[in-house]
Amino acid sequence: MLCKDIGCAVTRIKDLIRQTLWASGAKGVVVGISGGIDSAVAAAVAVKALGPEHVLGVHLPSASSSPLDHADAGELCSRFGIELLTIPLDGVVAAAFADPHMTDNPVLRGNYTARLRMAVLYNIAAARDYLVCGTSNKTEYMIGYSTKWGDSAADIQPLLHLWKKDVYAVAEELDIPRSIIEKAPSAGFWEGQSDEDDLGFSYQELDAALMNLEEHEFVPQNALEEQVLVLVNKSSHKRISAVSLL
Repeated sequence: MLCKDIGCAVTRIKDLIRQTLWASGAKGVVVGISGGIDSAVAAAVAVKALGPEHVLGVHLPSASSSPLDHADAGELCSRFGIELLTIPLDGVVAAAFADPHMTDNPVLRGNYTARLRMAVLYNIAAARDYLVCGTSNKTEYMIGYSTKWGDSAADIQPLLHLWKKDVYAVAEELDIPRSIIEKAPSAGFWEGQSDEDDLGFSYQELDAALMNLEEHEFVPQNALEEQVLVLVNKSSHKRISAVSLL
């Protein structure tokens, strides 16, 4: 986070959102509201920047989504005055994986669903002359914990400079519902899925390792940093749009 003061950080994010919207000529932003902390913070700060009338929340549950996520998405949007659309994706996902050429397992199905969510968000954004507001944070971006052309795709990524710990700090500043702040982070790929279980590290460990790697020009200082650096290097293709000889 570039600002030590949380209020300063929020102001910088609001300015980024406003400037991006004004430069594009768009009328507002669409945010995919998962029920998790990143999308909650992105939506809330967009409201602070633009007003609730220029922010649309879209909840896109699938068969693996928790009912608690739906409830938390509703509470968040109610608290911040955001219009919320709920569009279940079960039918489209089931139809896609009924095709015999589609390989089905929880990760591939989850990645497909993440890309489908982004396609829906862009459809809605185009119809309203809005931009798609992303919800990625720096910790997950650096280790590649995202779906390429799914949750990593957006017109603006206002949280991309924030470590996961900073997202929580901003959430406290913006009065995000406690149920969202205290919930275990999950991509929702399958029932009971946990980000930290998948990664094999806590977000606290990841933040500390990544911050220290940045400070030492990505020369690891201990075994944990060596493991995290492997994730950073393996996911480098996700941080560039394309590789070309042109």
